[in-house]
Amino acid sequence: MRPQSSPPRPLSGLATMLDAPSGSSRSPLAAVTGVTIDSRQVVQGDLYVALPGSAAHGADYSAQAMARGAVAVLTDPAGRDAAVATGLPVLVVSEPRALLGQISSWVYGQPSHDISVLGVTGTSGKSTTTFLLEAGLRAAGHTTGLVGGVEIHAGDLVIQPKLTTPEASDLHGLFALMRERGVTAAAMEVSSHALALGRVDGVYYDVALFTNLSQDHLDFHKDFDDYFATKVKLFQPEFSRTGVTNLDDPHGRELLHLAKIPMTTFSATGEPGADWRALDVRLGADGSVFRVVGPGGVEEDVTISLPGPFNVANSLGAIVTLVEAGLPLRTAVHGVGTMTGVPGRMQRVTSADDEFQAVVDYAHKPGAVESVLTSLRSVASGRLTVVLGCGGDRDTGKRALMGEAAARLADVAIFTSDNPRSEDPLAILAAMMDGALQVPRERRAHVIVEPDRAAAIGMAVGSAERGDVVVVAGKGHEQGQYISGEVIPFDDRAVVAEAIDARKESRKNL
Repeated sequence: MRPQSSPPRPLSGLATMLDAPSGSSRSPLAAVTGVTIDSRQVVQGDLYVALPGSAAHGADYSAQAMARGAVAVLTDPAGRDAAVATGLPVLVVSEPRALLGQISSWVYGQPSHDISVLGVTGTSGKSTTTFLLEAGLRAAGHTTGLVGGVEIHAGDLVIQPKLTTPEASDLHGLFALMRERGVTAAAMEVSSHALALGRVDGVYYDVALFTNLSQDHLDFHKDFDDYFATKVKLFQPEFSRTGVTNLDDPHGRELLHLAKIPMTTFSATGEPGADWRALDVRLGADGSVFRVVGPGGVEEDVTISLPGPFNVANSLGAIVTLVEAGLPLRTAVHGVGTMTGVPGRMQRVTSADDEFQAVVDYAHKPGAVESVLTSLRSVASGRLTVVLGCGGDRDTGKRALMGEAAARLADVAIFTSDNPRSEDPLAILAAMMDGALQVPRERRAHVIVEPDRAAAIGMAVGSAERGDVVVVAGKGHEQGQYISGEVIPFDDRAVVAEAIDARKESRKNL
């Protein structure tokens, strides 16, 4: 994720900018054309940034970096001697990771400043909203880019991501690649991890959007307040020119008092105090229709192909963000209406006989599970069945909450493995059951525990009847299952399709 060519930048200029002394006797006369923190990813002309690690120091791999073409090393005092031993020019700073975004932006010539970047943060809806934004930008004639956990786009180039937000060195290289390929505007997911770890340092956002906040990532953040405070960082002048926030979310309202940039508000429920509102909302199984009304009484009719009230909120937020970025309202509305779906987000897997609906969704946090099930309830004339698990080695507090939401809102809840990672799948399922048992028996779904995910999906699909809706939640677009240090190939969409075919064959033989 870097440009094919990059103008050389003098290392002396970086040394001056950072006020960084040279750790070697050689003066920093080298010119750098790229930057990386991974010695295995070094290419000719790179600055190798050697960071301290939990098991080893990156400077211990300076020789390998030099062999691959690194022309200089930047590290901390602990890595100085190992880096100097290579004979390369070495710059020493106290905390190189804290400066990585600034360094990477400088090396690549501040590429994000040459692209109109629209950032989206929040717990749910980031991926869908970035796809909506990209569709709107494309409708306005932009050559577009996209950065997120589902896909990365640089014009017509599609890349499969490893992280929702790449490391700062990779991210600025990606923006330089976008600039090289003629990208003029891009939509980007901005995760709390990215903000906390400095992965987006050095990026400047034309508009930043806040979607909503619910419990997630409390294995990383010390508490919910810390999680929110991290999101708030995006709405400061060093990151963003202007902001957009969801007035229907309590934290979206609180953000108005914490942001230090101009803010615009929206409400998908028609809140009178919002700058932009969705009115006359009509929800359907195949999408929704509503009227967007903005300042001064401007309005347009909106038709989207995404079902559910939360997608009305996602679409409205995208429209407002596009208008704040300078698009005419009509163009923004048209562009958002052209977006037909996001891989693994409320994605339908066609039923062979159309007796029931099968949906795959990425919902893996309590608020998302609640939103998805509430939305699908409105289109289910029969039973609503959910297949759901929780990830291992992650926020343990949300397991009971997800189990409770599934048991309260579905007719049948099949608890199964998600990505157990190093944990015992049965212990995760037990925590989900603890939550399910909080729902009174008379209102509780029929709960089944089946640790084998493929078997759980087969059970849900095989027992579906006319008018039923089956949703397989938690993994969405993912194509692997993380179990005991291994990644087992597993795609919910493919497994659901296989279960539908098996159901069809079994019914042929009746």
